[in-house]
Amino acid sequence: MANKLSMALVITLVATAAMLHGSSAQTTHVVGDTTGWTIPTNGGASTYSTWASRNTFTVGDILVFRFPTGAHDVTQVSRAGFDGCNATNPISQNTNGPANITLTTAGQHYYICSFPGHCGIGQKLAINVSAAASTAPATQPSAAASPPRATPAPVPSPRAPASTPAATPASPPSSGPAPTTPSVPSVDSPPPPSTAAPSMAIAALPLTFLSVALAFFY
Repeated sequence: MANKLSMALVITLVATAAMLHGSSAQTTHVVGDTTGWTIPTNGGASTYSTWASRNTFTVGDILVFRFPTGAHDVTQVSRAGFDGCNATNPISQNTNGPANITLTTAGQHYYICSFPGHCGIGQKLAINVSAAASTAPATQPSAAASPPRATPAPVPSPRAPASTPAATPASPPSSGPAPTTPSVPSVDSPPPPSTAAPSMAIAALPLTFLSVALAFFY
């Protein structure tokens, strides 16, 4: 996403710069500068040819001929009309000053004033117009499509070794019947002494004495 936003910003900046360049490339030329469009006095017939040599003209530029209406005009003619100061078959003519002429085609352009005698004195202009540079923004090379990323093949996760049941130690084979634990004979507690015997003995004492007494007398 960030890469896309950055690319969009770059294209916008390039387009803006191209538009600004295109607008700044259009130049307005005031013919003769401060002298304007008039019968030259200083410099004579070379006045406007010298001025043209100091400027570069491109399709889209504007020529401004400053002159008072009624005193001069601007007539565009062919090369033959320029050389012979002949305005019989003009390409175009502007009689109101100041006159603004936009250069729409490349090549040689010729202008004269058709007022009698003015062209012969030097009120004439020949310029060479160059083709306009393309103002369209240069086509940005489309970013090469990133090759699809190879999806790594899923690596099989190592299987945990199957848990083998712990080997139960085999019981040693019984060689015979299992030994039985000898039972410990329970020792009976001696019976508590009987209290009946002394009582009987005590009860028999009188009888004993009586028997002894009878035996003594008999």
